[in-house]
Amino acid sequence: MEWSFQTAEELVAALRAGAVTSVELTDEAIARIERDDEVINAICVPDFDRARAAAHRADQARARGEDRPLLGIPVTVKESYNIAGLPTTWGMPPHRNYMPAEDAVQVSRLKAAGAVVLGKTNVPLGLQDVQSFNEIYGTTTNPWDHDRTPGGSSGGSAAALASGFGALSIGSDIAGSLRTPAHFCGVYAHKPTLGLAANRGMVPPSEPALPADLDLAVVGPMARTARDLTLLLDVMAGPDPLTFGVAHRLALPPARHERLCDFRVLVLDEHPLIPTGSAVRAGVNRVAAALVDGGARVERHSPLLPGLTEGATLYMRLLISGSVARFPIESHEQLRTRAAGLSADDQSLDAVRLRAMVSSHRDWIEANNRRELHRHSWRQLFAEFDAVVCPITPTPAFPHDHNPNPLERRIDIDGVEYPYFDQLVWAGLATMPGLPATAIPAGRSPEGLPVGVQLIGPMFEDRTPLRLAELLEQKTGGFQAPK
Repeated sequence: MEWSFQTAEELVAALRAGAVTSVELTDEAIARIERDDEVINAICVPDFDRARAAAHRADQARARGEDRPLLGIPVTVKESYNIAGLPTTWGMPPHRNYMPAEDAVQVSRLKAAGAVVLGKTNVPLGLQDVQSFNEIYGTTTNPWDHDRTPGGSSGGSAAALASGFGALSIGSDIAGSLRTPAHFCGVYAHKPTLGLAANRGMVPPSEPALPADLDLAVVGPMARTARDLTLLLDVMAGPDPLTFGVAHRLALPPARHERLCDFRVLVLDEHPLIPTGSAVRAGVNRVAAALVDGGARVERHSPLLPGLTEGATLYMRLLISGSVARFPIESHEQLRTRAAGLSADDQSLDAVRLRAMVSSHRDWIEANNRRELHRHSWRQLFAEFDAVVCPITPTPAFPHDHNPNPLERRIDIDGVEYPYFDQLVWAGLATMPGLPATAIPAGRSPEGLPVGVQLIGPMFEDRTPLRLAELLEQKTGGFQAPK
């Protein structure tokens, strides 16, 4: 029997039943990587010797009667997580030899749960792209079409899952970095509620691994089924023991409903700042039809929905002001001059991003206060709805674009070009207020590319969109392996 595309849940059951060993699963995964990854280039840092040793230990532990949530399951880890004994570069050439001394907290949790780490997956330079390529490890391709990107920044993880390289992976998300690769590669991902999963050790190379609360950014699970996302999230969830003094598990509330017919869902397929491509709109509509067919209450409009334009603008202000804080001073002065030259009535997202690059702390506080008003509006919306279904990006996976100046890149939406980073507005819908969002497959485009949508849920009610994803998977078919 071939195990590579079995779910983690199925593999756990097979291991418990003695139908397979962890060593067998690990050897099969490694053989598949060695056979197929030359073209995909998802696994940038293999760790096969230690993986085989961990698999052997897992089999010994099971023979002693031990059982843990992921005991013996082969997994991968995004390159940006510290793993002792492996390089952490974030794709940045000056750091190609940086070797952290200890595991990131989430890697420790994976290992404590019994997972077998096969290696690290590829990322873009500094994790700052919707693609996954860098000078150190090269370009990761989409398993469905090698001329296209798998997305970013967790693109290596999504490509690995779609290719059968391990049952689970862990990634991170500040601008759709979990959700976009899942959408482009036809797999599942979950962006947890902000602060739900500790992120210590998911830091740029050579920076100290401290339990810092990063604004907007989260770490989260990726898988080939919705139930596997929940399995992995239960391993990842909980604050940092350095902050709380002990390993502390958060008791998340159960999903609001168990049956599809009880869900109240708001479906969105239009954004005022960027059009939705026809392939993605069709995917949203397929999910909406499945909801209606299952008896859910589906609405297309609500006066309770926070303003999408202001939400996207706030998101860009918070995202960019945080990400440029490490820029050298001289480039800051050049940016200040450029921003001063903008017309006062230029409210384009390009202009918003440029102003955010030189914003003051006072500007950030004002934006943060506006965010709290949006959060309150979302609470009111989620008193009437259980989830929001909407796009992740406006298009399926796009062709590789390695223009060194991302500001010159364009995204083609049904034949019309738009600024490259404008495609982030849908990801920001959940990120700016810190809401949980589950990325699910929603069929394929006319060219045969995967299309995904996101299910946004109420804060700290992560189990609600995850349960909805599970119910929809039964109706829409979920993951399919690329040919």
